[in-house]
Amino acid sequence: MTEDAVVDAPDRDLLTIGAFAARARLSAKALRLYDRLGLLSPAHVDEATGYRYYRAGQVERARLVAMLRQLDMPLARIAEVVAAGDGPAAAELLGTYWADVEARVAGQRTLAEYLRGRLSGRSSEMYRKFVIETVDVPQQVVITEKRHTLADELPAWIGAALGRLEGAARECGGVAGVPYVAYHAEVSMESDGPAEACVPVADEEAARAWAEQHGRAWETAVRVEAAQRLAYTRITKAQVAHPQILAAFEAVEEWMATGGLTPAGPCRELYFADWEAAGADDPVCDVAFPVNRLPVG
Repeated sequence: MTEDAVVDAPDRDLLTIGAFAARARLSAKALRLYDRLGLLSPAHVDEATGYRYYRAGQVERARLVAMLRQLDMPLARIAEVVAAGDGPAAAELLGTYWADVEARVAGQRTLAEYLRGRLSGRSSEMYRKFVIETVDVPQQVVITEKRHTLADELPAWIGAALGRLEGAARECGGVAGVPYVAYHAEVSMESDGPAEACVPVADEEAARAWAEQHGRAWETAVRVEAAQRLAYTRITKAQVAHPQILAAFEAVEEWMATGGLTPAGPCRELYFADWEAAGADDPVCDVAFPVNRLPVG
């Protein structure tokens, strides 16, 4: 006789796995899986036969687990929702998870559209949406923080790092220019840079003393950056999101190549506006490359 067969339960309040599966509209196989994953344990397991028995009151939990799995919710998150029981706490956990899903899908949708444009040969059409200009930046002292980071960690790190460095700059004569993030290698879901947050500072000596005293935990350094020319395009807060920002970088690179210019240093994002106060369509960032002119002949 198999576990799914109709057998006498240990007491009349318990259901065999087959009977319970029928009530929950699930398979016995699914119930065994939920047990193994720690999401729904039987009310009783017969020591002699190993047969599982459930109470009728567990039906709703079984159905809830099944529906949450249809949302591709990770097992750990399902366990949190189930443990919270029915009520606002469980609903809030589900809402938070689904907001994350929708944000991820929106990003993937945008990435797919961007890739369709590239694959269909419409890259030049995308690049024409960006206005490219140049600006000369004088020599400046910058206090910096460098970190190896993947793309999903990058936005939070940028905000935290620039906040720390701007606080340091205010103790060292003030912020003396536009804060920026330089990329010394690619940052993606597979490549971790490093990236370098930089804030121009007024007092070099004070900045070096601050970095020596406070900056060891954050790989803080101070350096003098030479005067340079930047080729850049200005983008909105919405365009800072991936992959829109990739199109901005590529537009600048294409403009440089057409004009006989080569990169003279790491590409960068210069954040000149109040990020929190800015709306989606407000300009907040310059995507830029330091440039050299290609030699003639």
